[in-house]
Order: sequence, then C-alpha cells, then structure tokens
Amino acid sequence: MSLPAPDPSAVALVTGASSGLGAEFARQLGAAGHGVALVARRAERLEQLAAEVREAHGVRAEVLECDLTDPPARAGLPGRLDALGLRADVLVNNAGFATGGPFHESDLDQELQQVRLLCEAPVDLMGRFLPAMVARGAGCVINVASTAGMQPLPNSAGYGAAKAHLLSLSEAVHAEVRKHAVTITALCPGPVRTELFDKTDHPVEMAPGFAWKDSDEVVAAALDGARRGKRVVVPGAVIRAAVPVSRFAPRAVSLPLFERFFR
Repeated sequence: MSLPAPDPSAVALVTGASSGLGAEFARQLGAAGHGVALVARRAERLEQLAAEVREAHGVRAEVLECDLTDPPARAGLPGRLDALGLRADVLVNNAGFATGGPFHESDLDQELQQVRLLCEAPVDLMGRFLPAMVARGAGCVINVASTAGMQPLPNSAGYGAAKAHLLSLSEAVHAEVRKHAVTITALCPGPVRTELFDKTDHPVEMAPGFAWKDSDEVVAAALDGARRGKRVVVPGAVIRAAVPVSRFAPRAVSLPLFERFFR
C-alpha cells in the first residue's frame, strides 16, 4: 500500500487546487512525476497553476473547473477525465472553507454549504473513484481533515464536526480497502498559513505561533505518509504531542476550556 507510481495515463485529481494546500499538493505531486487534474471554481487561477506545473515538471496538468457543492457538476468529473483519456490513481479531497463563531449566530446557508463541501463532496468523489482503484489493486486517497475534527470545537462547531466526519470516514474506509493495496490517508494538520481563514474572523487565528505550519511542510508530510500507507498524518511534533490531550480529555473539562479560548 502506497502512493501509486506516476503513469502517463493517470493523474492525481486535486480539489480546492486554486490556492493553499491544494495548489501545493499539485506542485509537489507534479515534482514527483504525477500528472494532475486541478479542480476548483476559479478557472483563471487553475490555468495559471497548470501552466506553472507543466513548465516546472514536464507533466500533464489539466483544468477541471467545477463547483463541488453542485451534485450534477461533481457527477460529471469522471466522464470529463475519461474524455481526456485519463484515470485518477490519486484523489486529494482538499476543497473547503471554515465558518466560525457561535452556531446560533452563524449564517445557515454558509453552514449548509460547509457540510456540502467538507462532507458530501468527499463522500461523492470517493464513491465515484475508489471502486476503480480497488479493482486495479492500486490507488490512494488523501482526505484533508484537521485536528479540529478530533474533539468538539465550540465557536467552530460546524467546521469541527465536518472534519470529524471526514476523519472517521477515512479511518474506516482505510481499514476496508487496505487489503486491496489501496491507501486512505487522513491529513490532520493544526493551523496552516493559507487563505482558508482570510474571509472570516475565525477563532483559529488565536492559536499560538508555534502551532502554525506552512503549506509546503504539511503537504510533504501528507505525501510521505501516503507513500508509507499511513492511516492518519498529523504534521509537527508539537501538534502530535497535543492531540491525545485534546482527543481524550474528559469533555466536562475540555469543552469549557475550548469555548473560552476560542470565544
């Protein structure tokens, strides 16, 4: 079980590739010799990134503009790859955004869009691409979860719950498909310096500086973990050390502390 070797007829399909971790996944997978299919809504950014990856690494880079909260648009992605003569050997479910603040004050439409993008879209894409990987006996899915999904997170309740869903799904499916030489890796970083939280006054901005990681080191850890068939990857020694405390501390103790810290 590992990241499949590069193949001219295959690509790594990366969602949320227009910025942040998604763009960095495209760059590092391209550097490793993988062709990439870049999925997001911002076509102009995707075209710029595709040109960069082609020029830097000499691999195929295709742009698949798509709103992943639109079920018919998602459903069309396998057919669009087929039309290009390509298959997805690697799937990176990275697209997302984050709501913050007390749930009763949040925008309901935004909360629902968050569920569609962070929960529904990865389920849909795994359901469409994973069966072929299992049939071939090779393939890898990297799901970008978060340490936010390892415990209830007051003042970011919807985001934390969505990431918990993705983490649980990833671990369970990993156990199901590992015997078929297919890897599901859940990437669970702490705070990452990307555009994700730029549009909202999100409580994660209060996390101390030592907890933050750059996107290049987070993606490098994810790809190394996927190559080794790891179920969960938590980049950074400090964050890894803190995970058992937050994950298994009594809720009666941890919830008031988290609520106060992220208020």
